[in-house]
Amino acid sequence: MNKLLNFKKMHENDEPLFLANAWDVLSALILEQSGFKAIGTTSWGVANALGYSDGEKITFEQLLALANKMVSTVDIPVTVDVESGYSENINIITDNVLKIAEIGAVGINFEDSSKDGTTLLDVSKQCQILERIRSRLDNNGFTDFFINARTDTYFLLSDPLAETISRSTAYINSGVNGIFVPAISDSEEIKEIVSSVNAPLNTMSLPNLTEVKLMRELGVKRFSIGPALSNGVINFIEQKSKELLDLQSTVSLYKNCDVHTIFK
Repeated sequence: MNKLLNFKKMHENDEPLFLANAWDVLSALILEQSGFKAIGTTSWGVANALGYSDGEKITFEQLLALANKMVSTVDIPVTVDVESGYSENINIITDNVLKIAEIGAVGINFEDSSKDGTTLLDVSKQCQILERIRSRLDNNGFTDFFINARTDTYFLLSDPLAETISRSTAYINSGVNGIFVPAISDSEEIKEIVSSVNAPLNTMSLPNLTEVKLMRELGVKRFSIGPALSNGVINFIEQKSKELLDLQSTVSLYKNCDVHTIFK
């Protein structure tokens, strides 16, 4: 079974796909060797690792180079967060997605909020983009490439449930394979989306949404770590750096410093 089809089938099991989110090649390598079955990039973590905040402040070329290196380093499937395509031009957006497929990635996340993250994009415009992406992929031999349509309703609306279901249905009719609803945490609302939307639902870890077991009970098919792990690593470096300066000593660096990762 090829990686594309294998990744697609990971969304059909009773047990949710617990998706690790990497931000560089090292994190991808560690996550693979820890036993995760697939990796997604985190746009937040990728941007931070390159010195930027999230929101397409890096270039698409930077993202593509990183994704290419990640795909060529690990053996498990890699899906790439392309935010909203790194362009306003539909032709460039579809070109960018095709380039992601051509390097061997198995899927994308594609979101429906504006570049500054303040508003939701028009549904009909978003559906047009998704249809073009699906058509471009299919016409180039990537019929099993997984399009995960992210809707930012729970970030931007005060009463998002109905709009989430409406947008999800429209996106599915445009050819996507899954729906990603970050920021949702209410169990009843998650169950309502699962029962109303005919596609695998992807949720993301939050301080009050942490258990894979609960996601299984609610019918969620994919549960992403999101930026939580990369934020934890950054916090560790921040705290350790302050400690080094405050103590004027490197002794703490030699506690729990054994590295077990097998490098290529």
